[in-house]
Amino acid sequence: MKLMMSGVQFIVDEHGKKTAVVIDLTKNAELWEDFDDRALARSREGEPRETLESVRKRLSRRKPRSRG
Repeated sequence: MKLMMSGVQFIVDEHGKKTAVVIDLTKNAELWEDFDDRALARSREGEPRETLESVRKRLSRRKPRSRG
């Protein structure tokens, strides 16, 4: 069963293999945001990790910003 989505078109090669996709962002902005988020996460896979506890400690040591 193939799922058809409005505003999504596939580009195929001479063998019918999908090689690219065209996404109408006016109809599928959320789909693009999901794709972009995933691509960003994959690009950062090799970066060092920081634990939530170390982030909390670092943030608690920061001086509060003055408002106004």
